[in-house]
Amino acid sequence: MKINNVSIITSAVRPEHYPEHDLPEILLLGRSNVGKSSFINTIINRKALARTSSQPGKTRTVNFYNVEDRFCFVDMPGYGYAKVSKSERQQFKKMIQDYIETRDNLVMVVQLIDFRHKPTEDDQAINDWLYDNDIVPLVVATKLDKVGKNQRSKNLNQIIKTFELEDGSDIVLFSAETKEGKDTVENIIEEVLEVLESEQED
Repeated sequence: MKINNVSIITSAVRPEHYPEHDLPEILLLGRSNVGKSSFINTIINRKALARTSSQPGKTRTVNFYNVEDRFCFVDMPGYGYAKVSKSERQQFKKMIQDYIETRDNLVMVVQLIDFRHKPTEDDQAINDWLYDNDIVPLVVATKLDKVGKNQRSKNLNQIIKTFELEDGSDIVLFSAETKEGKDTVENIIEEVLEVLESEQED
């Protein structure tokens, strides 16, 4: 997948502010500070289009990124950050729910989790909710470079057990630093887009 042209379409706070277009959308979900911005920048080959922050929970909007006029990344506010008020956390979860339940453009969900740690209760709750809505997310475990190779198998099995998965086939180990996992994510996205484009031609 060659990506040269990327732009931010809009930053929205309510569904009525979402862009009107026919592009398929890939939703990105993850806890604050899990590395969503770094993930986006790595995939789109940019250093700073998606702003990274040392202050978790800073993103308050739903950001839509047009990628090559083929699809959009939709970046939701991070969930589960302790210093965000309870009402704000509930608001973020409602934003996710409203988007998933009403957005016809949605074709894929990527749930990002921190590979260094066992998935949190919030990670598990979001994962369960997606499956309850018949959505099988691609789980991307970020910060792979921070985990020693001898520890990786244990951490991967921890994710499989916590999310009650049969195996690790829907999990990609990813590092924005080393670019490990980048090709795998791109290939999965490409496959999804090719199926959609083939269906549209028929």
